[in-house]
Amino acid sequence: MSTLNGKIVSHIDAKTAIVLVDSFVIHPKYKKSIARSKKFIVHDEMGIKDGQVVSFVQIRPMSKRKTWKIVDNSKKGKA
Repeated sequence: MSTLNGKIVSHIDAKTAIVLVDSFVIHPKYKKSIARSKKFIVHDEMGIKDGQVVSFVQIRPMSKRKTWKIVDNSKKGKA
């Protein structure tokens, strides 16, 4: 089971949110760290507000694009 941490940036409707996950990769030639980000569509039964940091796991598909579910509202740490 894959678990990721990210920050909620918006809500599509009552139980669907968009979570932004930031990561850093090292450029293979220049060895410089580059920031990358990706948005995930997640299922939100907890009613978490925008801007909070959450943990979410991969589940079976609930719709065409929604295959993630929020499992924890981690208030500490960065996304």
